[in-house]
Amino acid sequence: MLKPAAIFDPLDIMNLDLTPEQQAFRDEVRAFFVENTPQSFKARVRAGMRLEPAEFVTWQKLLHARGWGAPSWPKMYGGTGWDPTQLYIFETEASKADAPVQFHQGLELIGPIIFTFGSEAQKAKYLPAIITGDDWWCQGYSEPGAGSDLASLSTRAVRDGDHYVISGQKAWTSYAHVANRMFLLARTDPDARKQAGISLFLVDMDTPGITVRPVVTMDEIHHTNEVFLDAVRLPVTALLGEEGKGWGYGKVLLDRERGVTAATTTRLAQQLRGARAAAATARVGEGCLLDDPRIADRLAQLELEVMALEGMVMRTMAEAASGQDSGPRASMIKVRWSELLQEVTEFWTELQGYDAMHFGAVNNAPLPGPDPWAAKGMLYSRVTSIYGGSNEIQRNIIARRALGL
Repeated sequence: MLKPAAIFDPLDIMNLDLTPEQQAFRDEVRAFFVENTPQSFKARVRAGMRLEPAEFVTWQKLLHARGWGAPSWPKMYGGTGWDPTQLYIFETEASKADAPVQFHQGLELIGPIIFTFGSEAQKAKYLPAIITGDDWWCQGYSEPGAGSDLASLSTRAVRDGDHYVISGQKAWTSYAHVANRMFLLARTDPDARKQAGISLFLVDMDTPGITVRPVVTMDEIHHTNEVFLDAVRLPVTALLGEEGKGWGYGKVLLDRERGVTAATTTRLAQQLRGARAAAATARVGEGCLLDDPRIADRLAQLELEVMALEGMVMRTMAEAASGQDSGPRASMIKVRWSELLQEVTEFWTELQGYDAMHFGAVNNAPLPGPDPWAAKGMLYSRVTSIYGGSNEIQRNIIARRALGL
């Protein structure tokens, strides 16, 4: 019988031979997270939940003040310029402290597209406010008839002198209700091949003609929305890069989103710790569930699978840092990460029994049960196999790019 380790430490599992400088960096990062992570965040973060936007902004400003506002960005744009090992250490120590994932649409999605393809004016206008947390971005990609088949989008952008006039509808737009900016794809040439006629725009959410309607998901939290664009007029300076090149920029962005997922797979250790704690807490006769060899074996198996995924993540991050194309590995990681997250959170909820599903409070209100956010985390995890390109689409990418099918 495999016995799960008392503490699941991804750094130890990966057996990284750290230099004295890297050890000092790890100690610095560890101390920061231990001293600065609010206790009110930890239960939700451990369950895989996202914080409220206002909490994200507060956390972002704290990291920015420390000089860590953009860990994955180059120094020339305000980032840290860290190498893959430093990034891995940073994420791992954050995970061990139950600190929030430093993810929002501006920092990890549109920001790198702006500093890669945007004009100097766009870089100067948008990048600093992303790092400080003063701007909050949402993503205008999916539509009612164009989700996984994003190239079929029907939102139109028509040139009118020094402006574009945009009309259409976006669906599943996370945090559009609190965002002050949006990056969106719209069709600028209806006669071109469908991928070739799409452009990428940077939009202020207070522009007349934008309407946001909430969509409350099954975890009973308002994450996502519908967004309606009714003859929204944008200056031509809102166009990012070249007209008609939006599909290429969007593909880079989606690859980056999957890469961000890869970089945050260390967070699976948080859910495993929660599941182990639930098994150790639940009493059965004179012992606990963790004494059951079937439970112990299941936890050990999940830890082994997370360890294997960690190895793939480290390889992918190293290749990206050296400019190598990791091929479809980001898609592989995205598929396996989402499946494992769903497996772990479901198992965690099962270990708590019926009490786990007694939720109904919102935001930070206390809930009953050994770990009251586990069930909400389990429900929220269902979206991970859909967003960033559904797992079915990822498997098609893997089939084409890895297997040549």
